[in-house]
Amino acid sequence: MLAAIALALPLLPFSAHPQVKPTTAIEHVRVIDGTGRQPLENGTVILEGSRIVSVSAQKAQSVPKGAQIIDATGQTLIPGLINAHGHLALIDGAKNSAAAYTEENVLAELRIYERYGVTTMLSLGLNRDLIYPIRDRQRDGDLDGASVFVADRGNGVVDGAPPLPAAPDQLYRPRTPDEARQDVQAAAARHTDFIKMWVDNLYNTKPEMQPTIYQAIIDEAHRHHIPVAAHVYRLADAKALVNAGVDVLAHSVRDTTVDQELIDAMKQHGTFYLPTFTVDESFFVFADHPEFANDPFLEHAANPAILAMLRSPDYRKSVEQNPSTAQHRKDFANAQHNLKLLYDAGVKVGFGTDSGAMPTRIPGYAEHRELELMVAAGLTPIEAIHCATQVNAQLLQITSQTGTIAAGKQADLILLSANPADNIQNTRKIAHIWHNGRTVEPAIAIAAK
Repeated sequence: MLAAIALALPLLPFSAHPQVKPTTAIEHVRVIDGTGRQPLENGTVILEGSRIVSVSAQKAQSVPKGAQIIDATGQTLIPGLINAHGHLALIDGAKNSAAAYTEENVLAELRIYERYGVTTMLSLGLNRDLIYPIRDRQRDGDLDGASVFVADRGNGVVDGAPPLPAAPDQLYRPRTPDEARQDVQAAAARHTDFIKMWVDNLYNTKPEMQPTIYQAIIDEAHRHHIPVAAHVYRLADAKALVNAGVDVLAHSVRDTTVDQELIDAMKQHGTFYLPTFTVDESFFVFADHPEFANDPFLEHAANPAILAMLRSPDYRKSVEQNPSTAQHRKDFANAQHNLKLLYDAGVKVGFGTDSGAMPTRIPGYAEHRELELMVAAGLTPIEAIHCATQVNAQLLQITSQTGTIAAGKQADLILLSANPADNIQNTRKIAHIWHNGRTVEPAIAIAAK
């Protein structure tokens, strides 16, 4: 089970003087509340300051005098999205670079997430220590951007995964169980929210983390009441990690079909599963669909160098000629098949994208694409939204604060101009965003009709 941890999303700055909290009434709105229940039609949601005051049927709610009234007829309100597997500031132009991890780039990406309705994200490893003052300033109410949770540097393998450039203070590669314990202790001293590790032999081409090392990481993290997420690819590794006590499988099982043994173990241990379909699809989707690179929804998220790369006549050819592309397509198909099996079996399926880890995994854009891919795998739109909101709030242990639309919760909300239950692509039609009650300008604002 997830180790008990005390976490807090950013709060509004304290003031010794009483302040009038602005009140907003969103009327005639369809509410998809994140719980997986069917929508509330023609509802009223009242916000006061940073909080949701009430959610009710239209006729049952009286609006406070002086409230700002938003007529949301024909529109849909959903919770702010929570990405439980993203990365920050790993890309320089159109390539990975350890030098990209700067305060400026971290803040810029957190703001991109927020402007796409991703109000909370877990930066799952490869973080430099400068992330902690940013997180602390957010929690003091001094910084905007998606509320960040941190998985410190993460634990990889010497000459193995992750195959990414990293500064000396950006990644651990422990050689022994004792080194692994010391690395976790150092992360715990920095008050990390999670521990990350990579367990993958990269298609049998690289050494893999030994069980004695990942068991030491899990045991030491749990001794400090810190949950552990593991990068995983193979079914055999997934089974071993779940039985070793890992809290989150941070990717899909992709080498084969999941079996009942894994399903039973995950349900017994309460392990979370993050499909991250955009990982495998990102290797070929922009070659299959070059028109995606001209979509304004992507253009506002990707930097010019990435857009130039994706639009280059040589890019599609390079993907088609890459011998790894066929394997990525197979992995993607296996991942989609396995999601439906695990979800229907009652495994706790969350939501992650690995956005920011590679140039073609684009923060903000990737999260909406991931919802679409979860629906393509067999989930309903309401189920996919549930995974990306309430389930991930459970994963981060912040359900008392956010993840659903309910009285007392933070006002982390996305107002959509169309109904995502009819078409999951309607999550892209963002009319308004609130994050902790603060209005956020959407990357592309869709005017209410």
